[in-house]
Amino acid sequence: MSTAALHKVSRTCLNSFKTSLIYTSSSKLHYGSSKEPNFGLLFDIDGVLIRGKKAIPAAKKAFKQKLVNKDGKFRVPTVFVTNAGNALAQTKAEQLSKLLEVEITSEQVMMSHSPLRMFDEFHDKCVLLSGQGPVDKIAERIGFQNTITIDQIRSAFPNLDMVDHQRRPKLPPHAPSDTFPKIEAVVLFGEPVRWETNLQLIIDILLTHGSLSDPIVETTDKHLPVLACNMDLLWMSESHMPRFGHGTFMHCLESVYEKMVGKPLTYTALMGKPSEITYMYAEQLIRKQSARMGLSAPVKTLYAIGDNPMADIYGANLYNKRIKEQQELTQPVTSQVQESHVESCHSVLVCTGVYSPQPGESPYQIPPVFHGPRDIEFDVNLCMPSYITKDANAALDVIFDLQKFPMTS
Repeated sequence: MSTAALHKVSRTCLNSFKTSLIYTSSSKLHYGSSKEPNFGLLFDIDGVLIRGKKAIPAAKKAFKQKLVNKDGKFRVPTVFVTNAGNALAQTKAEQLSKLLEVEITSEQVMMSHSPLRMFDEFHDKCVLLSGQGPVDKIAERIGFQNTITIDQIRSAFPNLDMVDHQRRPKLPPHAPSDTFPKIEAVVLFGEPVRWETNLQLIIDILLTHGSLSDPIVETTDKHLPVLACNMDLLWMSESHMPRFGHGTFMHCLESVYEKMVGKPLTYTALMGKPSEITYMYAEQLIRKQSARMGLSAPVKTLYAIGDNPMADIYGANLYNKRIKEQQELTQPVTSQVQESHVESCHSVLVCTGVYSPQPGESPYQIPPVFHGPRDIEFDVNLCMPSYITKDANAALDVIFDLQKFPMTS
C-alpha cells in the first residue's frame, strides 16, 4: 500500500474510530465506588515506565498513588509484558521494584522469551542460543537442558568467525572436535552484541543442518527449527531517537539466508509483541495474579498500555481480533495454551516512548511503513489504538474511569 493510501486510510480511521480518544489531565473523570476489579493491566516497560535506567515520573506517580494500596499491594491484577529477552524475569522485577518504588515479583514479569516454557518438545534438544546477557541461565530457567552458545562455537571452530581481523586466531587453529554436539534447533533471545558473528554462525548452523564439522548440505528444502523472541524493529532508550531492536537483526538474518539459499527462512515460533502467543500467555499470568490476590470476580477485560504502535498497539488489537473471532492460534504450541477467557483486550498508546509527538503535531496517524515482523499479518486498522494518553498516569485515569474503579483505595 502506498504512503498516500495509508494516510487516506488513517484519516478515515480517525474519523470513524470514535473510541480512540485523547484524555488529558484536565478530563473530568468519575471515581466510582469501591469494588473488586474484573479487569487486568498489561504494562510495557521501556518507553512506558522507564527510559534506560530511570523511571518516567508520571509512571512512578501512577503506581504509588493509584495502582497500589497503602500496604504496597497491587489493587488490580498487573503483569509487565516486555519484549526484552536478554535478562531473567527476576532481574527485571528487581529493577522495576527499585525504580518504581513498589514491590514487583518475578511472577508479574513476562519477558519475550517466557512463552518458551510451553515448547517443551525442544527442552531436551541441543539448541544454539543467540543474544546477550546470561542466555544460558535464562534458557535453563525456562526448561532447556542442553544448550550451546555462540562463544562456545567460536572456541570450537575459531576459523568460522573471520570478519573482525583483530579476533582472528593468532595461532594455527586446532582441528574441530568430532565430539562437538550436533545442533538441533536455534533460539534467538534478542539482539546480540556482534551481529556479524551471530549472523555468520547461525547461518552456518542452518546450512550444515547443525553439524559444523560437515560441509554445507545441498538440500535446503527444510532447515533446523528456529524459535525467535522479541520482534521489535525499534525500541526507546535514553536517546531522543528510537534504536535498532532484535527485529532489525532478524530482518538481516532473513535477508542474508534468502540471498544465499534462494528460499525464505521460516520460523517454528515467534514470541514477543505483537504475537498472539505473547498475549495469550500474558492472559494466563493475569488470571494467576488475580487468584493470588484472592479476587473472586473473573477478569473480563485486558488493557495493554504501550508506546510502540507496531508492537504494543498492533499486538493488543490483533489479540482482541482473535478474541472476537474465537479462533485458536495458528502457531504450533502445546496444549498448555488455551483459548482466551476474557471478553476484550483494549490498546492504550502513551506518548512517552517510540510514539512521542511534538507540540503542534497533527493527531495520531497510522505510520506510513509497517514495522512489524515479516510473518505477522498486516491489517492497517489494527494500528489504531483504542485510547491515546499522554503517559502511564493518564492511562490509569482513563482505565479506572471506564471501569468505574476508585482512583485510590
